Amino acid sequence: MIDGGLRILNAGLPLIVEAVPPADVLQLDWRPPGFGDPETARLGLTLDDEVTVAANKAAIERVHASRPLITGIRPAREVVPGIAEGRTLLHAGPPIEFARMCGPMRGALIGATLFEGWADDPDAALALLESGAITLDPCHHHDAVGPMAGVLAPSMPVFVAEESTGDSGRRAYSSLNEGLGKVLRFGAYDSEVLTRLAWMRDVLGPTVGAAIEAAGPIDTTSLISQALAMGDEGHNRNLASTSLLTRRLAPFIAAQAEAAQIASTLEFLAGNDHFALNISMAGAKLAMDAAVGVENSTLVTTMARNGVEFGLRVAATGTEWFTTPVGPADGLFFPGYGPEDANPDLGDSAITETLGLGGFAMAASPAITRFVGGTPDDALEATRSMRRITLAPHPAFPLPPLNFAGTPSGIDLLAVIETGELPMINTGIAHKEAGVGQIGAGIVRAPSGVFAQAVRRVAELRGVA
Repeated sequence: MIDGGLRILNAGLPLIVEAVPPADVLQLDWRPPGFGDPETARLGLTLDDEVTVAANKAAIERVHASRPLITGIRPAREVVPGIAEGRTLLHAGPPIEFARMCGPMRGALIGATLFEGWADDPDAALALLESGAITLDPCHHHDAVGPMAGVLAPSMPVFVAEESTGDSGRRAYSSLNEGLGKVLRFGAYDSEVLTRLAWMRDVLGPTVGAAIEAAGPIDTTSLISQALAMGDEGHNRNLASTSLLTRRLAPFIAAQAEAAQIASTLEFLAGNDHFALNISMAGAKLAMDAAVGVENSTLVTTMARNGVEFGLRVAATGTEWFTTPVGPADGLFFPGYGPEDANPDLGDSAITETLGLGGFAMAASPAITRFVGGTPDDALEATRSMRRITLAPHPAFPLPPLNFAGTPSGIDLLAVIETGELPMINTGIAHKEAGVGQIGAGIVRAPSGVFAQAVRRVAELRGVA
């Protein structure tokens, strides 16, 4: 009866058909909804109605209408809300007490305490932090974001992002990128690190800030869009965006008075391929915050990690955090290091994926696979898979390898619950001990637990039993 041969569609575990030639098997990528928990699946299905659809449409339209501009660089104490009150330091990820913090974050806070002059040596700085004399709070609670440990101190210069329309007066902030190697964001705090931070405060920040004021605001959406067409993905690869930014600002840097400052600033920008990452982060933060508080929306507005816990926030629940233990990244390690040396994932930089960059834009950057592992085909598949859990393509971020379709943008809590597909995040890998620095790079998946928590809370707010 059947003379054309058979192909098998397998919806179960691959081992069920392992004896069948691979060419004859189509493996269906299907997972039980709700991560196998019937109650989570039921709540997700119940919430998937016209009310949620309308709310999500409104939320993603707000995000995509946002056009952040970097308008300058200012000392954090002058612009970041609340950071100048007493002795306050900000950190990446959801809230966490100092005693529970990971090594890199503790090291970065010690370094920031020394940088501010609140202590004369590391032991004294540690004692201050342990005593509670210094207030510690997430960057996200102060309209800011920071990569890796994400520590931000009052004296540090920050990028200022504002809406191009001036609508609502909203702002977002991010620190300036220190480059690679022994840096504060990986927990280093020796004299080399502190000297560089002082130079960034006294020279780099004022010089680049003056150049931005002279050149005019930096349109982060346009910058990222161009960079995606040149091989960046907006998180782990920022070579194109940094080059475009430097090209834009170089004439205005060169026009300034001090030759030594001009030379050192241009040399730093030329040697720091990741400088524009923090601009992307500030822009993404401003865009995603446009959806915070949209009633009934299941759009994810924040993903962040502190090296101990992964934190998630959803539009309908405002600034409420959902947290669960964070896992390690799966990637490539520098020579001499391995998984046993790695700290669990940390940093606010997953705000880029939340918007639709980084792991969601892998198709734009096949070269990134040499850094985080995998093949160019894996990069294309990564972006395609993220389409399953997002609300809409970002209209300003077309991807040439995918016929200029926009990057998958706006993670939908309910789509994650339904498909079991977890957001993919490109990330650096920090050594678990303070001061060692970056030891690799790779990919991490957001943990399922935060999505299960969030759907229960949204259902509670909706009165869904």
